[in-house]
Amino acid sequence: MLSEAARNQVADLIKKYPQPRSALIPALRLAQNEAGYLSESLLEEIARIFNISPGEVNEVATFYSMFYTKPVGKYVIQVCTNISCMLRKSDQILEHLEKRLGIKPGQTTPDRRFTLMEAECLASCGTAPMAQINDEYYQNLTTEKLDQILDDLK
Repeated sequence: MLSEAARNQVADLIKKYPQPRSALIPALRLAQNEAGYLSESLLEEIARIFNISPGEVNEVATFYSMFYTKPVGKYVIQVCTNISCMLRKSDQILEHLEKRLGIKPGQTTPDRRFTLMEAECLASCGTAPMAQINDEYYQNLTTEKLDQILDDLK
């Protein structure tokens, strides 16, 4: 359930666009920031606000990798596994994370600190291999750089 403040912010977002549905992505972002993830009931609430079907809202929420429809850790690590990153050994980065964190892509550590995901493309081919942790890009990764980043996050 959205807070009253968040509902007011969504109403303000809708007013900014000539077509109310144009505010759907920013509204989902706002809802996720407040709740941590987009639960089924939250998606239904957003659908009611926008006067569209829950299925339409779910389609948007599941299309974009920035939206989470199940609980995630404090830090969401997305490792790019597209061809440019794979050619620069992103598979080794992903394998290192799996070993260090003790989880596979799509899983969250028991302490809810980290969620590991694969990303099809994070649009940073010239600085591969790379990963995104929450909203930050980390480029030209090595296992040593990655260990330092994870240590800094703890």
